[in-house]
Amino acid sequence: MLLLHGFPSSAQTFRDVVPHLSQAAYVIAPDLPGFGQSDVLPGVSFAAMGDAIMELLEHLSIGPRYIYLHDFGAPVGFHIAMQAPELVLGLIIQNANAHATGFGAEWASTQAFWADPSPENEAKATTHLTFEGTRDQYVANLPPDVAALVSPKGWEEDWRVMCMPGRMDTQRAILVDYGNYVARFDAIADYLAHRQPPSLMLWGRHDPFFNLREIHSWLEDLPRMEAHVFDAGHFMLETHAPAAVSLMVDFIKRTQR
Repeated sequence: MLLLHGFPSSAQTFRDVVPHLSQAAYVIAPDLPGFGQSDVLPGVSFAAMGDAIMELLEHLSIGPRYIYLHDFGAPVGFHIAMQAPELVLGLIIQNANAHATGFGAEWASTQAFWADPSPENEAKATTHLTFEGTRDQYVANLPPDVAALVSPKGWEEDWRVMCMPGRMDTQRAILVDYGNYVARFDAIADYLAHRQPPSLMLWGRHDPFFNLREIHSWLEDLPRMEAHVFDAGHFMLETHAPAAVSLMVDFIKRTQR
């Protein structure tokens, strides 16, 4: 099971699920390059991140694998999956875009930046690269009782790491490259349509960054996908790890070959 985290976190995203998942699968939870304790790449792109993770998989002699896609982990995961589709046992999709339907109002400034990468548009598109923007990834749009369950230790550590040398440059580069990922949505749709990998969706319904309409687009691509929507946010595992890991273990046991 390859667990791929999103912005602005690290493999710590999976701290509460790895012990249980490891009873059903060999678990690999790397910090993406430029995140957590992983070094910054000299040339930053999601493809380069995917190549780095594939090098890790080869080093560990990993064959067939499940891939967990979350946020920025989705473009990395699809790069890996589409390079060797015969090795994909299944996908677990957690608040990850692969369709235009997932872009809500929060993406307007980023889309404007992709269309016109002027300094003014860049400034508007990178307001999330602040302490407040980092915190919002965890608690924005959450009902107060759910937000109260999220420890500030997560975003405080993420912000500490983001302030290290080279980390902001990495974040700016992958913001640009996410536009290239969006341009690959048609190719990803073809991959899903032809391969139909067994899939499990775990979705935090209060995510302000990935619109709920994205769920329906995934279901259209993967009509046999099992989907669960939680009273959670972008970092669903911060509040609903026990329920999520139970579903993940069941999914692995049903689909192992």
